[in-house]
Formats: sequence, C-alpha cells, structure tokens
Amino acid sequence: MQKGSIPVDDSNLIINGNEYERFIEVEPNAKEYIREFLGSDEFINGEKRFCLWLVGITPAKLRQMPEIMKRVEACRKFRLSSKKEATKKYAEYPTRFMEIRQPDTDYLAIPEVSSERRHYIPIGYLPASTIVSNKIFTIPNATPFHFGILTSSVHMAWMRAVCGRMKSDYSYSNIVVYNNFPWPDTTAEHKANIGKLAQAVLDARASYPDSTLADLYDPVSMPLELKKAHAAIDKAVLRLYGFSNSMTEPDIVAALMGLYQKLILLSKGFNKC
Repeated sequence: MQKGSIPVDDSNLIINGNEYERFIEVEPNAKEYIREFLGSDEFINGEKRFCLWLVGITPAKLRQMPEIMKRVEACRKFRLSSKKEATKKYAEYPTRFMEIRQPDTDYLAIPEVSSERRHYIPIGYLPASTIVSNKIFTIPNATPFHFGILTSSVHMAWMRAVCGRMKSDYSYSNIVVYNNFPWPDTTAEHKANIGKLAQAVLDARASYPDSTLADLYDPVSMPLELKKAHAAIDKAVLRLYGFSNSMTEPDIVAALMGLYQKLILLSKGFNKC
C-alpha cells in the first residue's frame, strides 16, 4: 500500500470539474491527456476533478496545445520560485507531477480521511486510468479477498484503535494501520469465500448507480442489502480469526494486539510464543 501522486504545481496541472468543459472547448486536442484526479473528498463524495497527465507526451504535440503550454510554463515558474532545492530541480520536468506513484493496473483505493460517523471506511476499486492524489492509498492488483478483509469490522476495529485523527475524522495510514495489521491465516477456500462475500458488497453498491459512497455509507441512508452484505463479511472474517460473534470491538482489538505481539516475537526469532 502506498500513497497516490503529488503534483506540486500550484494547481496548474489540475482542472476543476467546472473548468473541464470550457477547457476542452478551447483546447479540444487536450482530451487525450486529461485524466480524472481524485482525493479523499472526490472519491467519497463523487465530486469531479481532473488533471493534465502528460507522461510520454511528445514536444511536438505539447506545442500544438497553447493552453496546456501556458499551464506547464506556469508550473515551471512556480517550482523555480520554491525555497526547496528538490522542488526547484523539478522545474526541469514541468509536464510531470513531482511525485508519481500511479499504479499501472486497476487498484484498491482507501481514502486517507473519512468521517467518524461511518462504521466502515468506504474503499473501492479504481481503474488504472484514474489518477489519485496523496490523499488516497492504493493497493495494485488487490483481490476481492483483500477488499473483504480490509472492509470488515475486524479491520475497522483495528483502524479505529490505532489510526490518527484529523479533528475527529479517521486518518488512515499505510505505515501505522495497514502495515501493522495482523492478517489471518487462510486457505484457498477461505480466500474464495471471503472474495465471494466481498463481491456481494460491490454488487449491492452497484444497485445504486446514482448514489455516492457518502450516500451509501451514511449510517442513516445505508441501504439494507448493503448492510446485510457487510454483516456477512463481518461474520466470515470473525470466524477466520477464530473470534466469537459476541466479541465487542475492544475485545477484537485486544485479540488483534495479541496476534500482533506474537508476530513481532516471531520476526525477532522467538518461535515459542
């Protein structure tokens, strides 16, 4: 799991949703080089934002699009004016984001910031063509099994116990939350079962194409079939860990901490724990 890409461009490579139609009208050839660009807010709330993704563009094509040229030049000047030497250096590459971590396959997206009102952080799959900012964490080639475990109440309990906070909202972390999370021992049959249940969650979401993830995961407006699909995953993941359905969230966190401690001991060479 890693963070998405960072432009460091003074918004010159970014096209807001309300600018898109006008920009395409003025520079129709630019459409090939415009990608959807999502952070946590856009991903969860269905807001539109775009970016100029000019990786691999030839100088000839670039110079044929004066509106893009203006933005690239403004990006170059902005980076040159920085007090940071690393940013100044990237003025030599004004067509590119300063930090590119975009997966080249479809990937699982986890928003960094999410409302504490939600029982589940809304996570989901995105195509490789959708660019995400550093406010989204990505897992390339994630299977439905991975989706199922990460969207389960077990992982959510762990997340709530160890994550940071932005005001009162959850602030997910690949280093603190994901990297330290103790995954269960599984067989191919277990993975297939969790994957099947995970697909039921995705299917339930797909039944509401006009609803955003914010709509679907609001505790008041969450559809019954989506609640049932999540409940099925929760029960299956609890069984996978050998946890009881009657365990409270603090009980689950305590058990996960025990597993984590065992893994730490094993990593240090202590085989009896």
